[in-house]
Amino acid sequence: MITFSQFENGMRAADFQCCEDVTIEPFCAHCKVQAMRDGNIYITQLPARKRNRPLFREDNCSLSLGHDGRYHFTFNLPAEHVELLPQELVRQASVIARKVMMDIIGRY
Repeated sequence: MITFSQFENGMRAADFQCCEDVTIEPFCAHCKVQAMRDGNIYITQLPARKRNRPLFREDNCSLSLGHDGRYHFTFNLPAEHVELLPQELVRQASVIARKVMMDIIGRY
């Protein structure tokens, strides 16, 4: 049995209740759900997200080589520390750049 509902915020839910004796292992998953006009529902589990592994880290930033073959520099700082942003961005980016240079020199 399936119960469809839509919340006040526009989000939708579908509750499935089994009418037979079935034993399965419980699980949670991120899925793609397709609800068709005729009432059929298709659920497909999405593959796990591939995260980039940081090559170098600092207090508020990291450098990683993405699966797309590009380097990604990420910097995070709380909004209440906006006055520190320019100095910290330059300082930490410089430290990461030095680490990259030392790594390149160490290879040769």
